[in-house]
Amino acid sequence: MIDLLFGVHAHQPVGNFASVIDDAHVRCYGMFLRVLDRYPEFRFNVHFSGWLLDQLHERHPADMALLAGMTARGQVEWFGSGDCEPVLAAIPQRDRISQLDTLSGKIARHYGRRPQGAWLTERVWESSVITALAATGIRYAVVDDYNFLCTGLPAAALDGYYSTEEGGQRLDLYPISETLRYRLPFSPAGEAVAHLETLAQQGRQAAIYFDDIEKFGIWPETYAWVYEQRWLEQFIEGVLASPHIRTSTFADHHAQAATRGIVYLPTASYFEMNEWTLPPHAAASFNELVDAEKRAGRYERHKPFLRGGIWRNFISRYPESNWMHKRMLAVSTRLADVPADAPQRAVLQEHLHRAQANDAYWHGLFGGLYLPHLRRAVWNNLLALEAALDHLRPRPAGEQTDLDLDGHAEPRLTNAELQAIARADGDACLIEFDSYPLRHNFADTLRRHAEGYHRRIEEYFRQHTDGGNGSDGATDTAPRSAHDRIAFKHPLTAEDARPDIRPRGICVDSLIDGHGAAHALQNYRLVAATAGELHFTAEHAGTCSTRIDKHYRLAEHLLTVEYVLTRAAQAVEDTACALEIRLDLAMPSCDGYSGRYRLQDGSTPCGFGETLQLGEMDELTLEDDELGGALRLTADYPLQLDARPHHTVSQSEAGFEKIMQSVCLTLRWQPPPTGQQKLWLALSVSGSGTVPNDAR
Repeated sequence: MIDLLFGVHAHQPVGNFASVIDDAHVRCYGMFLRVLDRYPEFRFNVHFSGWLLDQLHERHPADMALLAGMTARGQVEWFGSGDCEPVLAAIPQRDRISQLDTLSGKIARHYGRRPQGAWLTERVWESSVITALAATGIRYAVVDDYNFLCTGLPAAALDGYYSTEEGGQRLDLYPISETLRYRLPFSPAGEAVAHLETLAQQGRQAAIYFDDIEKFGIWPETYAWVYEQRWLEQFIEGVLASPHIRTSTFADHHAQAATRGIVYLPTASYFEMNEWTLPPHAAASFNELVDAEKRAGRYERHKPFLRGGIWRNFISRYPESNWMHKRMLAVSTRLADVPADAPQRAVLQEHLHRAQANDAYWHGLFGGLYLPHLRRAVWNNLLALEAALDHLRPRPAGEQTDLDLDGHAEPRLTNAELQAIARADGDACLIEFDSYPLRHNFADTLRRHAEGYHRRIEEYFRQHTDGGNGSDGATDTAPRSAHDRIAFKHPLTAEDARPDIRPRGICVDSLIDGHGAAHALQNYRLVAATAGELHFTAEHAGTCSTRIDKHYRLAEHLLTVEYVLTRAAQAVEDTACALEIRLDLAMPSCDGYSGRYRLQDGSTPCGFGETLQLGEMDELTLEDDELGGALRLTADYPLQLDARPHHTVSQSEAGFEKIMQSVCLTLRWQPPPTGQQKLWLALSVSGSGTVPNDAR
């Protein structure tokens, strides 16, 4: 007889919309629990991330009471993890322990027992996490079976747990079966049960499954398959009727079975994740290698030796992720200096935990980093924590350091209302512009990155001409895994996925010559960084032979940017030379109905999701109801304005989608043909913010 260790992992990102959580509960969480409650003999294991658990207790208490009843009768074992679902390997040891302790304490309060097992976020394994897990009472964790195969263990030996250690501290590890992950619920219930029976007849001791609960109702096509066509009931009834299968909790199995021996796993995650972490050119080579091995019939034999990247590659691949990560580490270090018994310590710790939520830091099959509201939740919490820490122990008003380890200093200006951070990398644009009252970073945008899966869009357009309007409806056949689907949530063109050449930020500059050619100003150097001003300068030769001095200054709720153009004598007669300034501004409403432009005369010509072009403009206000504030742009010269939404193209479980990342304002200034001219821009922030606490 084989023990079926059946576990499900439930998670929603910090900052996700309440409507998304409610929909997920209706289509999945609630349905799943109510079905399982009817089969008390079917024992299973659950992990709910702490933020989602809080949301469900508040919004759907009846179903959570149902889960408490199943726990009390011994049907359910709870697994712990970091409270706000961080990748434990990517945060400091002190934060690993506080995250683990917080969720374990929450589970103990609600369900009467502290977890012994742990779910690892995205199954990211690094041996450095062992000590934190052991220190918080965790005795065993689930890890992808691929990690075990990479040690040389055969697949047939992965039917129990192994032991590992770090510095003499022990942790037991269960290998999650990739085969089961792909079968459940994507093969007919009878076939899935028959597969388990075959394993039992082969003498396997345990079949280990632990994967996203969202596969049971939220992933495309799965609701009809799992509930309307009764896949879940058929699977449970088939398992319970089989004389060869016995359901078990991990705790019971762990108590009764002996370890299979010592193992030391490589740093890795599940196979797909190891591919997603690679940059596009490397991912393409990796895919070619995998495909070649499959065609040759060697894939299963050689798979343990096919290695992609590691999860931390996302931080090096995406500068936006790297910046958030290093900002998070910096505030974590500051928080560590606050005494543990300080009255506000628990609130500050919660902000840090939420800022460490994994989703906004990476991107694979799911949106993650590409979803502005998830990044915004990180920034909301980072800035709330930073403001509180500044109140306890003020920072200097200006300083510079290479915080993100990219080889370029980041000079900073800070006051009680605002913060502006530039990067001395040649572009001299603002990579962060924060309002502390609004808890918002207006520079929180994302450039268009090249992604390995973009080639699938190109291949599709070579074969189809409908602009990508594919859709999926319910069928009476098994749904395809989201890994295998090609679908389009929005109509796309190949141009939509073309990567940006220059970064996105505030005040990315170019000179436009008399022939209309743009010359990127990418050679700014930092002249001075003081408590009151950042001064950059650049030289441009050629037709528009010009020196450009750029000055950033803060005053209460006002950021000013002053440009001083000094033109060489031979260039003065070229009256067509113009300065172009691009500002990418992150506005929470994006292309929703609550974000709009307001002109100086009080009119509102359009929303942020539309194009606005003005021949002359010296004042423009961006009003955002979601933000609970507004951003007003003023200039001391009339400027040409081209305002349009900036979109990226990414993949999700529902298909390829366009996501608005920011409002892109392109300003063009035609200075008079004299030796030196000055342009003064100002961004003033108003409002106190209305973002609800549970979205921060």
